[in-house]
Amino acid sequence: MQPDPTASAHETPALPAGRPAAEILTELKALRTADAPTRGGRTFAYVYDAGRQGLDELAAEAYAAYATVNGLDPTVFPSVARLENDLVGAAAALLGGPPGAQGTFTSGGTESILLAVKTARDHARSTRGVTDPQLVLPSTAHAAFHKAAAYLGLEPVVVPVDPVTYKANPTAMAAAITPRTALVVASAPSYAHGVIDPVARIAEAAAEHEVLCHVDACIGGWLLPYLRRAGRTVEPFDFSLPGVTSISVDLHKYGYADKGASVVLYRNAELRRHQYFAHAGWPGYPVVNPTVQGTKSAGLLAQAWAVLQHIGEDGYTALAARVAEASDHLLEGLRTTPDIHILGEPEAGLVAFTVLTSATPDRPSGTPDLSLLLHLADEMRVRGWYLQPQLSFDGLPPNLHLTLTPATVDRVEALLTDLPEALATARTLPPATADPALTDLAATLDPDTLTPEDVAGILAFAGLGEGGGLPERMAPVLFLLDALPGRLKERLLTEFVGSVFRPRTP
Repeated sequence: MQPDPTASAHETPALPAGRPAAEILTELKALRTADAPTRGGRTFAYVYDAGRQGLDELAAEAYAAYATVNGLDPTVFPSVARLENDLVGAAAALLGGPPGAQGTFTSGGTESILLAVKTARDHARSTRGVTDPQLVLPSTAHAAFHKAAAYLGLEPVVVPVDPVTYKANPTAMAAAITPRTALVVASAPSYAHGVIDPVARIAEAAAEHEVLCHVDACIGGWLLPYLRRAGRTVEPFDFSLPGVTSISVDLHKYGYADKGASVVLYRNAELRRHQYFAHAGWPGYPVVNPTVQGTKSAGLLAQAWAVLQHIGEDGYTALAARVAEASDHLLEGLRTTPDIHILGEPEAGLVAFTVLTSATPDRPSGTPDLSLLLHLADEMRVRGWYLQPQLSFDGLPPNLHLTLTPATVDRVEALLTDLPEALATARTLPPATADPALTDLAATLDPDTLTPEDVAGILAFAGLGEGGGLPERMAPVLFLLDALPGRLKERLLTEFVGSVFRPRTP
């Protein structure tokens, strides 16, 4: 027998010979100990905790029941269509959808937004002959819209928001609409500040120009209607406004399903048709994909369906009331904490606040203090809280962002107790600074021409070392990032995340 000339390429095993199931599960549980907790109400970003016993177990069992079902073809697995139709129908009913409203279950808000932008691009091309489309959006619109524009070849037209309310300026949004506009965007609410844009006026302006209008209700779509049912005042933001043509709503946020679960809705089937991809020009099976994904497990669909069915109308109303209770308590406490300033008027479970320099006779209201803010975030993390830092942007102040869920109701008082103590400690720390020579140099750098060695050197200087390691305190790193030009910041963070995701040697 002749030796296999490729054998040397496989001398190092890619995987172990096989390990006991118990050993594998033990290792997975051990790996989780380094992560932020997803339950218990102390992680104020990324997680949505209903605080209901048994919900996680229900979602897991429902997922397991459908994990092997392929959501690619509902003609082979008709239960997939039944579950999706139920979810889309519930979302459309909740958000004022007319009788002809249609939609699709997706993997998350980013995919829902990407599909809505694709739909608008193709609709503008087919109905108005637009070949160089634009996307009009407020500066606070989610980054997913910029991602969609980059993927799909649209030009973003970014309109500054009101610097006091942090809401989109409807007059400026209307003025930005041109014959090239494929889609106008509003948020309900915006992620950064938790405020709801004046959707009615923005949608009206879009309709006057015969342009589609998308409402990003990924966060608020499943919360705001139940807040209204719980007695809170919520301005119209959904299909009850004639100019709104599509809406995205995440079920893995205030629907409390596991990630990722979202729905994108359209006013009618004619619009949704532009979302689909179909291809019969190959020798395999005819392909029709409603979403970016083709083959996909139906497990996420099933668990989302199970969670919504279990919680129900009254359950979601009660959970929304708890979110409102947590928000009221937190806002009241923040307003009485010296040098804390809430940004805008939060309306939908999200709160952003900044820290001001101590007032003086010359500066009675103080000004945002980035160093103090970032030190505060570190000090709160030492005390077991995660508050999400958001850097300054286009004149909008840096801040700490909090996501409130039903599980945080019983944690708000403890947070408000720790906050002044953490702030007092933060004031004793040396101010975070950025080397003026480095920031001056950064202003002259072209991010596209930097070598890997250049980037590695800057990352090392910033405290982001090889292998994705993070310093215990992030204030110096974030202070430097805040001072860097936007494109350079993007290049550095891209390289840093790339260093986190590197294959491990077996």
